[in-house]
Amino acid sequence: MPEAIPPGFESLATSRAYFTQESMLAVETRKRKLFIGLPRETSLQENRICLTPEAVKHLVNEGHEVVMESGAGEPSKYSDHDYSEAGATIAYSAKEVYEADIILKVAPPTQEEIEFLKANQTLISALQFGSLTAEYITAILRKKVNAISFELIKDPSGARPVVRAMSEIAGSTVMLVAAEYLARSNEGKGVILGGITGVPPSQVVILGAGTVAEYAARAATGLGAEVKVFDNHLYKLRRLKQNLGTMLYTSTLDTFVLNQQIRRADVVIGALNAEEGRIPFMVPESVVASMAPGSVIIDVSIDQGGCFETSEMTSHSKPVFRKYDVVHYCVPNIASRVPRTATNALSNIFTPILQEISQHGGINEVLFTNEHFRSGVYVYKGSLTNASIAKKFNMRYKELGLMIAVRN
Repeated sequence: MPEAIPPGFESLATSRAYFTQESMLAVETRKRKLFIGLPRETSLQENRICLTPEAVKHLVNEGHEVVMESGAGEPSKYSDHDYSEAGATIAYSAKEVYEADIILKVAPPTQEEIEFLKANQTLISALQFGSLTAEYITAILRKKVNAISFELIKDPSGARPVVRAMSEIAGSTVMLVAAEYLARSNEGKGVILGGITGVPPSQVVILGAGTVAEYAARAATGLGAEVKVFDNHLYKLRRLKQNLGTMLYTSTLDTFVLNQQIRRADVVIGALNAEEGRIPFMVPESVVASMAPGSVIIDVSIDQGGCFETSEMTSHSKPVFRKYDVVHYCVPNIASRVPRTATNALSNIFTPILQEISQHGGINEVLFTNEHFRSGVYVYKGSLTNASIAKKFNMRYKELGLMIAVRN
């Protein structure tokens, strides 16, 4: 039987002061000040910038430092004054911007810009697999930086937020482009994209059933066009029909049926994704030659090799060419046609990412804790960590997870 507690000692015996107490240690904050550089884009008529003035102001108010090259925001209709008022430092040479710890840009750096990079710096930019070269990867490796492709970054759901956002913009924009080039003023067929009472609707064929296709189909059906979507992935076709909530003609890439529909189409959109480094289907030149004069082809997949045998890469300054009297629009960065919208979309994605890097104490720490962010890394501490790139160029690579585990 337990020994009785003497009278008067009950409150002392039951008091928390007489039990072993958990040690209350001060929790050290790991938040780190970031030094972010925004260089001016110089390649492929790139008009976007990764952060808006509002985002810069938010980051500066949190204690971070942002340096921007003069004129970097002008293509998106943001002035140097907008950024300086937001708290950014305006630099007048690219070399000054590349002194930052984190370089945030849209297009991959040119060979000249790569020379500005320094060891242990973090580069966040596009990678553009379609035009990627072994020389580019070798140059990045030589600089011993951390290189992150924002196209490969995933969110907790497994989706790629930057690719999704730019695909939404591209899908919505292509139908505006198609309407423009169908008009007689641009020597098109002289038909409206859509339909009116008593007149048969225009015919739109879309190759692919991803995000670009979804937004293109939504825009086209909203105008009254008759839309037909082709893709070999039935789950994508099913999801597309569910998302649009409307009756939609869908089919696998049956060559006979597809070629028939392309010959009758007013607009054909190529939006197939590369699989294992190549586009799974390409429309032959003979089919393009059989299309009606003034028809419009928009090849959104041109940066991955293209969906049409007749496709050739074009630019925003000279966006179209004609072959067999069919208008070809093959601009690789369509989202850059509406740079202010695209800049806002990018800024909404990158601002939380930068905040997360800061809150975890730096890039190494956030890579250790965030597996979704790790998916974007292709070079870490001067070592190639992307298996697909290594396979493409027959290079050696290291497992990023193992490298991070050893360093932490």
